[in-house]
Amino acid sequence: MAISETKAREFYEALLHKNKQYDGTFFAGIKTTGIFCHASCPARKPKFENCEFFLTAEEALLAGFRPCKRCMPLTYPNSIPEEVETLVAAVEAHPEKRWKEADFHELGIHSATARRKFKEIYGMTFVQYARSRRMGIAFKEILAGEKVIDQQVSLGYESASAFNDAFTKIMGNPPKKTEVKPLYANIIATPVGRMFSLTDEEALYLLEFMDRRGLEREIEQLRKKHNARILVGKTETNAKLEQELEEYFAQERTDFTIPLHLDGTPFQKQVWQSLLEIPSGETRSYQEIALTLGNKNLVRAVGNANGLNKIAIVIPCHRVIQTNGELGGYGGGIRRKKYLLQLEGHKME
Repeated sequence: MAISETKAREFYEALLHKNKQYDGTFFAGIKTTGIFCHASCPARKPKFENCEFFLTAEEALLAGFRPCKRCMPLTYPNSIPEEVETLVAAVEAHPEKRWKEADFHELGIHSATARRKFKEIYGMTFVQYARSRRMGIAFKEILAGEKVIDQQVSLGYESASAFNDAFTKIMGNPPKKTEVKPLYANIIATPVGRMFSLTDEEALYLLEFMDRRGLEREIEQLRKKHNARILVGKTETNAKLEQELEEYFAQERTDFTIPLHLDGTPFQKQVWQSLLEIPSGETRSYQEIALTLGNKNLVRAVGNANGLNKIAIVIPCHRVIQTNGELGGYGGGIRRKKYLLQLEGHKME
């Protein structure tokens, strides 16, 4: 979630004075070292402009920061169990690694134990931790920005690493084909957290919250389907997207004009088109959408298609609720769904 200037100043004062009362309240990412710390960290304090503050460890990991070895911010509020310490060290040794059952056995740790203990201490599972650290590698490069790769040059390379595909290290190269498609990655700050976008000069391919669990899979699917190289750089599409999102959150816009590239089956595209037709300030149930598609028995299929939407907010899957009026699920989390609906003027009971 976005942190105000006032709150950031408060957190910085706590960091300067090593205020233990703030340990676990926030995490401070230090841009010059790439680590994140507790408020009480004994290390030399950075300048304010070199700090970035987070409310959760997961947000710090997704921003590309690694845990400080001096203050060990992931030990709050309990001392760290030996199994967890071993796993954290293993992730740092190979942060790009995707963990399998055999990897846990090799360390002499049961995967269920890892899942339970991480959840107890950090509020996230080990898989979430490893994924956040892994994705943070690519996100850090994107957050650095300014590194624009010329499209004509990139098309001439066979190896994605030769022209800086931001996700090659953690996903490998997409299948080699004759035609290489550059997609440009950007990270957009919003009042409800950072969002990740993929665009080219013609359309928006993906817009998701950075902490969405399925984001890594969605990126990989796009890379494989389009033989895409995901590069760091701005496009006119993304510039327009940033502007329209800013207007949306300022309640100055209710509809988006961004051209969309939709990857899905004909049925999924029908569902997404139905979502686009829900006016701002209103909601529809899965059943109502099924009926508009001509078959009341399509409720589950509608729900599945809704969950596979890769373009959050712009295609407003947050406007779909359960028949009984309850909010139901949302890939970005229920808190965000409620915020978006309230922003659009939907009255919450």
